Amino acid sequence: MNVKELFDLSGRTAVVTGGYTGIGRQMAFALAEAGADVVVCARNLDGCAAAAEEISKSTGVKTLPLKCDVSIESDVIKMVADTAARFGKLDILVNNAGIAMGGLPEDTALEDWEKVLRINLTGTFLCSREAVKEMKKTGRGKIINISSVMGYQTTSLVSAPAYVASKGAVVTLTKDLAVRWIKHNINVNAIAPGWFPTNMTEPVISPEFMGKGDELLESIPAGRFGGEDDLKGATVLLASRASDYITGEVIVVDGGTLSRY
Repeated sequence: MNVKELFDLSGRTAVVTGGYTGIGRQMAFALAEAGADVVVCARNLDGCAAAAEEISKSTGVKTLPLKCDVSIESDVIKMVADTAARFGKLDILVNNAGIAMGGLPEDTALEDWEKVLRINLTGTFLCSREAVKEMKKTGRGKIINISSVMGYQTTSLVSAPAYVASKGAVVTLTKDLAVRWIKHNINVNAIAPGWFPTNMTEPVISPEFMGKGDELLESIPAGRFGGEDDLKGATVLLASRASDYITGEVIVVDGGTLSRY
């Protein structure tokens, strides 16, 4: 098999949670550009529908927008069932849906802590648990969990204890699922992005944010924040046959930030 064939996703069906905006949108486009049909799901159905239409027009693949709150078990079960009903299978899952709440640990309300963990960690577990049931039927699958550089190394510039805890837990969950499911020919890996401009990060990376935005930028050896194409390669790699012998790994896409520590 030549290299182009290894990365070809034609005939595959991919689900991207939180896929209508930010890095989720970038990864949904990447999978479609590689040939996969794409399900875009999030709590905002209108946003999903607009993104799905744009992806379809741009790449020619089939798309499906679905409303899904990944922290609600019944929503996740329905999302997977609707995907299977439309496309007959589910080959690729990108667990991207997530939220962040800033604040010092001593000022973090239990309600906020639990909300972040429910979406970022429990949501990743629920989607993986349901998706793997469909993947077992076809004897193959790729699950890509989205962690963060803050799941490895926190920074004094930003305090978000629940987010940090959830993203660190995603790393170990990835490894556990990888070990258990590789016997079913299902690979589970993760991507840990650095600082990318999104609706969630914009207040933080802005130079006006407590005067720390410039310091964040200076902490990145590449000298810039992540761009609109910087996650595409890692996403397609982990979704394709090129990663058939890779499981339980985390690809850090951060412009060298973690290498400084």
